This record gives sequence, structure tokens and C-alpha cells, in this order.
Amino acid sequence: MRLAVAGATGTVGRHVVAAAERAGHVVVPLSRRTGTDLLADVGVAAALEGADAVVDVTSTAALGRRGSVAFFTRVTETLLRAERIAHVPHHVALSIVGIDGIDAGYYAGKLRQEALIAASDRSGTVLRAAQFHEFAGQVAGLVHVGRWTAVPRGLVRPVAAAEVGARLVELATAAPQGRAPDLVGPRDEVLASMVRRLLASRGDRSRVVELALPGRYWRGLASGVLRGDAGATRGTVTFDDWLAAERR
Repeated sequence: MRLAVAGATGTVGRHVVAAAERAGHVVVPLSRRTGTDLLADVGVAAALEGADAVVDVTSTAALGRRGSVAFFTRVTETLLRAERIAHVPHHVALSIVGIDGIDAGYYAGKLRQEALIAASDRSGTVLRAAQFHEFAGQVAGLVHVGRWTAVPRGLVRPVAAAEVGARLVELATAAPQGRAPDLVGPRDEVLASMVRRLLASRGDRSRVVELALPGRYWRGLASGVLRGDAGATRGTVTFDDWLAAERR
């Protein structure tokens, strides 16, 4: 099959590409480097000619609601329009578990993305996944002062990005199913503990302090709702497994 991947060089995108190529599929990365611009809608329809599915794993650094909604609205509308022109039969997108009712910050953009797909005339599949193991490194870099690292309070069930990438390829090469079963990691983790273990593995002796941050976005992270429910599919790679692999 011919799979177009939006966000092919990102945290999950590189695993989507690797899994697809291992399975013998042809991968078309959508990026400025390959002559496509999703935000400006340049070259997208042409790049999708002959594609059997589009896998959208794009992301934005914008944590605010306005920036996130604007980004995912523009990218999703561009892809859906280009798929219509190029007659691509399947749109696959990655979202986040547990974000219903948290229409704030980055989650608001993902909810907007899901709504656009559901309202479109394209056949689609949405996979909601838990936070990735790499999330620990992302939050560790938010506030770092001297020997102190501040980490937002969070209860998560992190999943390996490689497992998410492989699952997205499975979904893209199957029939569209709307909302696919959620994918989460094998065990619960406290975000601050994850950061402590990550920094220790890097030889960083910074002291980690956990903070309860205000706002719906951060309260949602702290509440544990982003762990998914009992019906979610469980991955097998733990955070400590991932750390060990990173050290090799």
C-alpha cells in the first residue's frame, strides 16, 4: 500500500514510517522538505495522488487553546480537502485518551481535529493514545532553574511511541472504523517520578519538585483521566523498558 504520513519526522511519525517500511508499504512523507506545506496548503493534493491512506501525526508546540485549535483546524481541513481531490479513501489521525470535557489548551485542538474528521465526507479512523514515554523529557524542560526542575502534577499511563506508530499502520491498512480502541501503556506512572528516573539515567542530579498548576488543561493531567479506561488496549513497553533502551 501507499501511505502518506503527515508529521513523518516527529516523535510518533518516525515510528509510523519505520513500521510501514518494515511491512513493505510505500511511504510518502508530507513536509516542506518534500515540497508540501500543510499550513499553506501547497503541494498537498499532488503528493497524495495514488495514496491508499493518510496518517496524520502532526503536532504543534502551541499549548494555548487558540494556537492549538488554529493549527489542527488548518492542517485537518487541508488534508481532508486534498484527500477529496486525490480520491484517498482513508484518513487516519492520532488523538489523546481522556480529553472529552477538557476543551482547553492543546486538548482543545485535538478535540477540534476529531470533530472535523467526524463531520467530513471522508472515511476515517481516529486512534486515541496515552502520553508517550518521551513526555517526561518534554515536561522536564519546561521549568529548569539551577539544580531544580519543576514538573506539573500528573497521573498517566504512558505508552511507547513505537507501539503507537505500529498500531497506526495496522489501522491505516485496514478498513476505516471511526473511533478505534484507545491505546495506553502497561502501567500507571506519576509524572514527577518519571522525570526523576529520566534525569537520573542521564546523570542529571537536579531535584524535581511537583507542582499543582491551575487551569483545566493542567487539572486534567493531574486528575488521572488521561490514563484511559478499562476498555483500552494495553501496550507492553514500560517506561523503565524505554529508559533502558534509550541508554543502549
